[in-house]
Amino acid sequence: MTLSYFPLLLLLSLSLLSFSIMKFQDSEHLFGNTTTPKHMIPKVTFIAILVILALAITPLWYPFLSYHSSSLLKMKNNKYKHIEASTHDEDMAHSNLPSTHVEMCDIFTGEWVPNPKAPYYTNKTCWAIHEHQNCMKYGRPDSEFMKWRWKPSDCELPIFNPFQFLEIVKGKSMAFVGDSVGRNQMQSMICLLSRVEWPIDVSYTSDEYFKRWKYPSYNFTMATFWTPHLVRSKVADSNGPSNTGLFNLYLDEHDEKWTTQVQDFDYIILDGGHWFYRPMVFYERKKIVGCHFCLMENVPDLTMFYGYRKAFRTAFRAINSLEDFKGTVFLRTFAPSHFENGIWNQGGNCVRTKPFRSSEAQLEGTNLELYMIQLEEFKKAEKEGRKKGLKLKLIDTTQAMLMRPDGHPSRYGHWAHENVTLYNDCVHWCLPGPIDTWSDFLLQILKMEGMRSAIS
Repeated sequence: MTLSYFPLLLLLSLSLLSFSIMKFQDSEHLFGNTTTPKHMIPKVTFIAILVILALAITPLWYPFLSYHSSSLLKMKNNKYKHIEASTHDEDMAHSNLPSTHVEMCDIFTGEWVPNPKAPYYTNKTCWAIHEHQNCMKYGRPDSEFMKWRWKPSDCELPIFNPFQFLEIVKGKSMAFVGDSVGRNQMQSMICLLSRVEWPIDVSYTSDEYFKRWKYPSYNFTMATFWTPHLVRSKVADSNGPSNTGLFNLYLDEHDEKWTTQVQDFDYIILDGGHWFYRPMVFYERKKIVGCHFCLMENVPDLTMFYGYRKAFRTAFRAINSLEDFKGTVFLRTFAPSHFENGIWNQGGNCVRTKPFRSSEAQLEGTNLELYMIQLEEFKKAEKEGRKKGLKLKLIDTTQAMLMRPDGHPSRYGHWAHENVTLYNDCVHWCLPGPIDTWSDFLLQILKMEGMRSAIS
């Protein structure tokens, strides 16, 4: 029985009373009397007493009915486990941010679909946008590139909820370790979080390559560690064979600028890729073992893939060897560039204004090779890390970003009249833009991990 039965019982009681009166009226017509026969009075009295008792007793069941109803509701709700947004009702109402549940599926396979609600910040509301990614400031004529969201094939990927994120990472810290695309990701996250709070600068140095930001209300710190090759490296020739520099990479040596700093962080987001296109000389055990497009006599060209694999292997070993590190490591996979009609320093550009469909973009060639190297080294590192109780997770952005040729600054990273030596930028990402989706991925993974922890 539930509360919905009370109106029914009341209606039934009134119906009985009405029926009895009608019977009595029929009796009056039958006997031709204008008053109720005396022998009918006890019956009328009895029925009236029953109706009064029903009306009086039924409310006494309220507590029991209410308890039973709420118990059923709780039992039903316990079948589904949700991670709800933090309670900022007024702010949530203004921001129209979803309080969503967690769906288990492959969130990295899907399509880009229109999202007219985007963007969730602008270049005028967020100061963290690097000038070279401030596409709207420098005259990009179209704005549709900001109005898409990633839709996995088998579920929904909620839009990044800054309140949820900050509640999950409260009292924790996150390090972005890698190149300028990794820094691009952190700037995107600062802009997304600006709807809740702005961070304060707590950097230990004035070097822009090593910044730390803290959110006081949540005691959450973000930091970026510049390490374009992940391992120890130095410039051997500022020009090099292609006027883009020649770099010495010490493939078996840790880059201590970040490896000595990250052990106290709760999360490490590792990335790397585009710097490996440049000419490099590879060292192992202090000796030259080969190179990539170094054009040096008697030095074998081992290709960029050799250095890429060894660099990631050394980086993962560095993390797995940290004695006091108890956090989670995320590998954010390679985000392909989209140069067309030439390479980056020979007139290549990216002028498309819409995403590809999955059927229109195929991972192949160099992009595929770099991606597979990352996955292979990640799996090896994950296996080793598991032995030590470490968690290594994948943020697989490669396929999604392969489909976004429209999201780069191109020539809109500076004023058209400026005399700059910058090339068309088809590597980094406009802000706001597709890169904001990386925070969607990250938050969903954190929520799924929270679900697994709760279940276990």
